[in-house]
Amino acid sequence: MSRYVDRSAEADRLGRVFFARDKRELPTVDVFIPTYNEPLDVLERTIIGARSLDYPADKLNVYVLDDQRRDWLKAYCEEKNVIHVTRGDNSHAKAGNMNNGLKVSSGDFIAIFDADFVPYRHFLRRTLPFFSDNSIGIVQTPQHFFNVDPVQSNLGLENIWPDEQRLFFDEIAPSRDAWDVSFCCGSCSIARRKAVDAIGGFPTESITEDLLTTLSMLNKGYKTRYLNERLSMGLAAENLTGYFVQRERWCQGGIQTLYLYNGPLRGPGLTLFQRIMFLPASWLVQYLVRFMILLVPIVYLWFGLLPLYFTDIADYVSHQVPLLAAYFLLMLWITPTRYLPVVSSAVGTFATFRMLPTVVSSLVRPFGKPFRVTPKGSGNEANQFDRYSFAWIASMITITVVGLLVNVVPETSHVQGQFSPVAAWWSGINIVVLLIASLICFEKPRRLFHAFKLDEPAVVDDVPGQIVSLALDKAVVAVHNMARFQSKSVMLKLAGFAPIKAELGQVTQRRSSISRSGDKQAYYLHLYFELSGAARDSMIVKLYTGQYSRDIRDIDKVAVSLNLLLRSFGRTRTL
Repeated sequence: MSRYVDRSAEADRLGRVFFARDKRELPTVDVFIPTYNEPLDVLERTIIGARSLDYPADKLNVYVLDDQRRDWLKAYCEEKNVIHVTRGDNSHAKAGNMNNGLKVSSGDFIAIFDADFVPYRHFLRRTLPFFSDNSIGIVQTPQHFFNVDPVQSNLGLENIWPDEQRLFFDEIAPSRDAWDVSFCCGSCSIARRKAVDAIGGFPTESITEDLLTTLSMLNKGYKTRYLNERLSMGLAAENLTGYFVQRERWCQGGIQTLYLYNGPLRGPGLTLFQRIMFLPASWLVQYLVRFMILLVPIVYLWFGLLPLYFTDIADYVSHQVPLLAAYFLLMLWITPTRYLPVVSSAVGTFATFRMLPTVVSSLVRPFGKPFRVTPKGSGNEANQFDRYSFAWIASMITITVVGLLVNVVPETSHVQGQFSPVAAWWSGINIVVLLIASLICFEKPRRLFHAFKLDEPAVVDDVPGQIVSLALDKAVVAVHNMARFQSKSVMLKLAGFAPIKAELGQVTQRRSSISRSGDKQAYYLHLYFELSGAARDSMIVKLYTGQYSRDIRDIDKVAVSLNLLLRSFGRTRTL
């Protein structure tokens, strides 16, 4: 993290030269969309987005790699003029599917998007110029999301807490790139066909073929570049089941590389620094450390055993406090506006109880579990409860609290008097972290279609207003005068669209937008509609290909604290 590189200026410079040539001289690009069981409402966004890329049509082919051989998807691909590809079996999961795509394609470059990731129209214009350097094998871009993940939703922090992936993609990935140890993350990347062919296609030895692709290319002299620009949007895990399926796969795949010939330990052609940087150290260490942080005060309170033996409290303070202070200051330095220690610790602690067994099982039997596809498009339509994680959290809280109570009574106390304040403080922090983690266990229902916040003019039955939220099936329009709406059936007019027939649902009026003198846009009209054909495609392009985002740049610590307090009482605050 001591280095950081921003390649946007480099992309500008290279792009001016790369696209100055005649269009007929531009390289050909194949877009791979591997899919297994995703529904149409997920796939259509990606297919329409890929088809809308700003690149000469005769140089671009879109391949939908269907591993379930679905007739309805074949018909949809034919309708949208993209290529539908199937195979006889599902061997080697995603990597095998993409290798099958290599057999029927011939483009100079291969852009890869998971079935739930939509490329922005200028994706190729920003990434292709880097391949002017013949040593570049892959260009990876960050993964951003148009929905909230389960952690954001379950904590009631949808609009004020960034998604979990931001630390990696916004801070760690650019730092790795500065040290020339970037790696492919699969989706939202583009690869040189010649480099893929040089390694014999996409590696099938690991369930995380993306990381192994980078390592295999390094062995052949090809590097991975990272461009930290939002050039696509995708679907974050929609519920805790998908959240853990995804992370368990990443964890197992990372650990698998330790056992492979072309992994970081044995891969030919890697420097010592590269071997160290590609070790799955984070997976191996983070959950064990978090579990020990919970366990240490419990062992001390119940058995009087110190993790480190110091002569007195002064030695403890002189050794441990500087270490803790350095850690938190480092995190605040890396992410000054997007880090809140207690909440960040709670998220990691919540994942520990499911992920630590995965780490152990992956070390013992690295190839014991097959590839599992992250559920997509399933949404979360009802309240759900993670009993397994909650049982662990409740047990840890109970054992810690009882341990504190036992040591209040002199006859049953196990602790040394001088260390009692430290034990109480450590236990108190753990209890707060566990209480916040317990909130994540309670899943809230969420909409299947995802709305974007807008601030654009709109007209409803000739009444001017301002559209504040828009999805594929719903719009929220702020207007001043409600008296003119006598019917539930209205016409919504948006720039660039023919009038849309909509049904007027509820009408809301937020207190925060009403002043004593009256707000000109006090009423919020909730309009519902169904789009099809070209109109639906145009709405997908409008919403998902580059104009809007859900990025949260800065954390409002007061708002986060207030929302967590309300969430603990089963309430949420709309922001």
